[in-house]
Amino acid sequence: MSIIMSNSLSILLFFASLATQTVHGVANTKLLQVLCNSVTYTAGDPFTISLSYVLSDLKTETPSTKTYSYYNISPFPNAFAYGHAACSANLTAVDCGACLGAAIQVMNSSCFMRIGARSTLSDCNIRYEQYPFV
Repeated sequence: MSIIMSNSLSILLFFASLATQTVHGVANTKLLQVLCNSVTYTAGDPFTISLSYVLSDLKTETPSTKTYSYYNISPFPNAFAYGHAACSANLTAVDCGACLGAAIQVMNSSCFMRIGARSTLSDCNIRYEQYPFV
């Protein structure tokens, strides 16, 4: 009887230890939603530089944050851009960056020259606007 209880306890402790471990996986980049602001900006608009800065910064900095959630604002006062990105906590930093790269690509192709957009994939999301939204 004590051997059975010992084996049962060992199995229980084994599964309990698995429950406390973080399992990392490859990013699921299945597209769930893309939303585009209906207002556009024109070629040569200073917003282009601000947007480029914000998207690059979000892709680089979000994976390096503890919570995989990062807000930013462009440093260019003549045409601010505001952004936020987040990744699923089960991703590695590399996979978070890859997921955000895929989200940016989908958003840019769907919402070309829009002053605001949001791309939601299964394991990450990213948003930018010409106004503060937090």
